[in-house]
Amino acid sequence: MPRSESVPAREPADSPDAAGRPTRRDARRNRERLITAAQEIFREADGPVSLESVARRAGVGIGTLYRHFPTREDLVDAVYAAELADVTADVSALLAQFPPDLALRTWMDRYAMFVATKQGMMDTLRAGFASGRIARPTRERVTKSIATFLAAGSEAGTLRPDVAPEDVTALLLGVFVTITPGDASGQTGRLLDLVVDGLRIPTSAVDRPDH
Repeated sequence: MPRSESVPAREPADSPDAAGRPTRRDARRNRERLITAAQEIFREADGPVSLESVARRAGVGIGTLYRHFPTREDLVDAVYAAELADVTADVSALLAQFPPDLALRTWMDRYAMFVATKQGMMDTLRAGFASGRIARPTRERVTKSIATFLAAGSEAGTLRPDVAPEDVTALLLGVFVTITPGDASGQTGRLLDLVVDGLRIPTSAVDRPDH
């Protein structure tokens, strides 16, 4: 951990109760303030963000931040999970508007845009994706959304029924790990097209080459 982010020997704790102990309410409030501050700073930043700046924005000491989030990955995962709810909430609306394969492709675009706005935490997010350190419940929410699209597509006869949702999640995370910030070439869209094309059921014998 960089020296600038080391934990000082003494830092203010969560607000104490009458006996001098932090209350659960105060601890919960401080955690929420830290997540909100991190969301704001990560969204504003073009590069890495210091944890001291998050604590300062939240109005707490760095020691309090580390008590709630012992590692940078823990903080990034909490921010990622809090904002991911908006992405996963789109599933039913997209399936009501589009055929399953197009709904899935549209959802992937929204997920890609969600990840692209995380420049301030992108390095940590990529490392977490690659190593699996991003918390399992967060990854499971993405996989659950994908499973809903695949089930609808299988029923409609447009998406393959033999694909594991976890495999599609792994493909998506692989795309986001390899894409460079900005992606002016449009590579993200092309890779997502390839993913969805691989999930579609060929519509005629012309689409299925003989082997």
